[in-house]
Amino acid sequence: MSALEINLAKAEAHLARFRDDGVRHRIGGADVGGTEWFETTSPHDGALLARIARGGVAEIDAAAGSAHAAFPAWRDMAGAERKRVLHRIADGIERRAEEIAFLECLDTGQALRFMSKAALRGAENFRFFADRAERARDGLNLPSPTLMNVTTRVPIGPVGVITPWNTPFMLSTWKIAPALAAGCTVVHKPAEFSPITARILCEIAEEAGVPPGVLNLVNGFGEEAGKALTEHPLIRAIAFVGESRTGSMIMRQGAETLKRVHFELGGKNPCIVFADADMERALDAAAFMIWSLNGERCTSSSRLLVEASIHDEFTARLADRANRIRVGHPLDPETEVGPLIHPVHVEKVASYFETARAEGAIIAAGGERLPGPGCYVRPTLFTGARPEMAIAQEEIFGPVLTAIPFESEADAVEIANGVPYGLTAYVWTENLSRALRVTSKIEAGMIWVNAENVRHLPTPFGGVKASGIGRDGGDWSFEFYMEQKHVGFATGRHPIQRLGA
Repeated sequence: MSALEINLAKAEAHLARFRDDGVRHRIGGADVGGTEWFETTSPHDGALLARIARGGVAEIDAAAGSAHAAFPAWRDMAGAERKRVLHRIADGIERRAEEIAFLECLDTGQALRFMSKAALRGAENFRFFADRAERARDGLNLPSPTLMNVTTRVPIGPVGVITPWNTPFMLSTWKIAPALAAGCTVVHKPAEFSPITARILCEIAEEAGVPPGVLNLVNGFGEEAGKALTEHPLIRAIAFVGESRTGSMIMRQGAETLKRVHFELGGKNPCIVFADADMERALDAAAFMIWSLNGERCTSSSRLLVEASIHDEFTARLADRANRIRVGHPLDPETEVGPLIHPVHVEKVASYFETARAEGAIIAAGGERLPGPGCYVRPTLFTGARPEMAIAQEEIFGPVLTAIPFESEADAVEIANGVPYGLTAYVWTENLSRALRVTSKIEAGMIWVNAENVRHLPTPFGGVKASGIGRDGGDWSFEFYMEQKHVGFATGRHPIQRLGA
């Protein structure tokens, strides 16, 4: 048997119970079915993977009530004990890493070479925040002449977590782990396109000792379950990863109940390559940051800004790279780019091929769907683009790169900032002074110099403008999931004004 055939057999074995029983909600430690179901299908060939319970107002209300009831005990549990529970969750993720990775490949179309690491990154997220659970409430002593002022932090309460379809398991751990470490309870609504592994996380959490009601799962559609979650009065905050337009909608829906929101939204991230850059490393990074994960990632460098003197050579070599990328079944170890998530998304991505032609850009590589079943498109490079073109302004969220030449440092910065988004940027230059000048002027929440996106968990993760609100990572996550509290203790008998004495 080939490696693909072996992996397919293993994946089918992991999927069997979901094929037979479907994926139910998990509320208060119990399975909850539904009168309605929807289907999740394979991006490879459209085959049915599993039936998914379709939640709405009633299920969200039950889950929010369960999270509310479970909150006091979880809040009051010693940080050291929450730490132990979260480490056991990480252990469980590692034990089931193959199952998670294989099911994620089937459900999302992402290549195994990336999903195998995503599951383990989920375990790393839990360990990182587990080790901070004991110190989550730490505050400051801020003495004044008459008071000993003490600050502390307390968990905000039940929170809603709405996660995307591109790397769903890892991104759900990135939100849920700090919420649990802080002492919050959670209602999780995963994306309808890839909901299977959210159920596995619930199972692992409960086996690790998370009490019933602390982590609840409700499947469904954004306009039904998602809307009910963002509007529910018992839910104190919403953490959301997804499209900027959806983030705006969630903010409106949560306004009535004054919800705190944390958004990681879209991006049209520039990769700026100056003529003095290390060409080979810049080529590797530019290719990796747009064509890995099928280009379906918020931090992808989907705009390539290349200094004019090296533009033609750089883009020609990049086009050659694109044409050599191995497109295939997500469970094939040789695959570098798999199928896109869903036929609806393929239509969106493929529409930009015609847009590019109409705008006068050159399709230097790709620009077409692959024949046969499934949601496959070729890795694509547009050249001859101008900053005002739709292909240079709008988030395509696929394996599609738009290259734009620039003449000067100021020109590069202007083009980089000339979009509604501001999530990440990548700068390639051997000139340290230039790197300092450019990074200070670029409007982005995260910038890497002479590197691809190398995530370091203690650092802040998030964007500006239409790319988001708030930061994940390190203590920044706790700032969202916890409230600051101040207590002032009088240190003597200071004068108090007497009224009406």
